[in-house]
Amino acid sequence: MDKTKIDWCDSTWNPVTGCLHGCEYCYARSIAYRFSGHGEDWSDEDIHILDKKIYGVEAERSEPYPYGFEPTFHRYRLDEYQNKKGRNIFVCSMADLFGDWVPNSWIGDVFEACRKAPQHNYLFLTKNPKRYRQIITDNYRNGREVKMNNFWFGTTITNTYDIAYNGNELSVDIEELSGLIEKFNTFISLEPLLGSLPTIAINWLMEFDWIIVGAETGRRKGKVIPERRWIQSIVEQCKMTGTPLFMKSSLADVWGEPLIQELPEGLRKGRLHCEHKRICTSA
Repeated sequence: MDKTKIDWCDSTWNPVTGCLHGCEYCYARSIAYRFSGHGEDWSDEDIHILDKKIYGVEAERSEPYPYGFEPTFHRYRLDEYQNKKGRNIFVCSMADLFGDWVPNSWIGDVFEACRKAPQHNYLFLTKNPKRYRQIITDNYRNGREVKMNNFWFGTTITNTYDIAYNGNELSVDIEELSGLIEKFNTFISLEPLLGSLPTIAINWLMEFDWIIVGAETGRRKGKVIPERRWIQSIVEQCKMTGTPLFMKSSLADVWGEPLIQELPEGLRKGRLHCEHKRICTSA
């Protein structure tokens, strides 16, 4: 979509939709079910590939999620941003592109589409960061290096359980993302923030290039409203280390002050992505 309500990006792009994580707070699932078609009624497949749009019964408009929230590759969407002006694009806001159920070929096709439109910055977000390492390793083995300054690899953390550290040891999945820090642009999305994070976890977050914090939205029963002190500790550490912090508008009531909405250098106006850090002026 050229316009989006997600305030830390300019646009969203969904060549893949659907997810099997089953997070109870998932906004994307609610949207997909709201605008789903009837594809699941005549398909027994667990994942789907579409080479063209599917239209509704009256054929007046296409169905964006014909299979609801079942993983679907909309191959016809790959070139949507090919000839558009450079922007920060959240890739697969309606999916987890790096979920274990997503075929490598789907990810490869999305990466290739990104390479063909280098005027943009591409932000990926997953709850399965170990897949980043697997995909990058597979690319190296096939002679294709994933080294693009306009790729941003992020992971979602909602509370201490997502980090799942034991003493000073981080979980295997999180360590996989840590291993990308030196070679790639990385960020953490603390959204929805469902609990306080201990000091050791917050200190670890400062290793990344960017931190996003947001509250749960929607009307789910049991919805978690974050406490200001949970946010304050993150803000203080970001200020101390100089780590860019972006507070989503969903925190406005809780924070009670002007929101901090910082972007890292590579995502500021004038897309810095080229190998020699030139500013791209491609239309």
